[in-house]
Amino acid sequence: MSKRKEKKAQVEKPYKKKLIKRRKPNRSIGGDIALYVFLALAAFVMAFPIIFAVNAALKPLDELFKFPPTIFAQHPTFDNFTDLFVTMGKSWVTFSRYLFNTVFITFVGTFGHLIVASMAAFVLAKYDFPGGQGFFKVVTISMMFTGWATAIPNYIILNKLGWIDTYWAIIIPAFASPMGLFLMKQFMEGLPTSLIEAAKIDGANEWKVFSGIVMPNVKPAWMTLIIFSVQALWNNKASTFIYSEERKTLVYALQQVQSGGIARTGQGMAVLVVVMIVPILIFVFSESQILETMASSGLKD
Repeated sequence: MSKRKEKKAQVEKPYKKKLIKRRKPNRSIGGDIALYVFLALAAFVMAFPIIFAVNAALKPLDELFKFPPTIFAQHPTFDNFTDLFVTMGKSWVTFSRYLFNTVFITFVGTFGHLIVASMAAFVLAKYDFPGGQGFFKVVTISMMFTGWATAIPNYIILNKLGWIDTYWAIIIPAFASPMGLFLMKQFMEGLPTSLIEAAKIDGANEWKVFSGIVMPNVKPAWMTLIIFSVQALWNNKASTFIYSEERKTLVYALQQVQSGGIARTGQGMAVLVVVMIVPILIFVFSESQILETMASSGLKD
């Protein structure tokens, strides 16, 4: 027994030394300080537009026209937000209706985009079939065209289908966004094929492999897809395809308030905060999960 303990101690000793020994950074203390100063400045530059917009929304009307302008509100007030909701309340379409329209379009469009893009990307990444590479090339080329270039063909197709002035005129095209398919396909190609084959040997069907094996392991990709999709749909005015006031989105209604002239400058600043707060919050919460998943995942063949 004593010889076994001695051998065990000899084997564990080098590993303990490796764990205790820490790698020393090559930078000096001055280099660390310079790095942190640079990161702090970069963070301030990125956060400055948000800070300025929030403070502008909290300024009374006289401070908004003050020269030279100030960054921070000297006498912060929520009057701009109160006036905004009063103005929206005078509309014959309620604020809650505009909000429902936007939330419904954003939720259904994002969910459908995630499902369609993920399932198509799984087939393109892990199965070989005639025309697969050619189809993906078409998807890649379609990313070169902006929405302005495809607006007229989209309108003609949606009009033929009878979807103009309905929610589906915004939701269905969101399902086929090429960005999500490209992102998911590129990420799924890095997933080990042996993991999928092992699941099939254990008796898992295609849906079980997709939902239980593939999707949990590509979480960073579909979380990023959700961020992009929510930002695009939440900020979509939909004025080209939706004409009925009761189906208009919140962004469209808020921008109508914003264009009301100098007297509504304060309300316009409040509109900016209301419009940008949801995408920012989703991005912040999703980014933390993406970073956590990236740090804990590293599957390789």
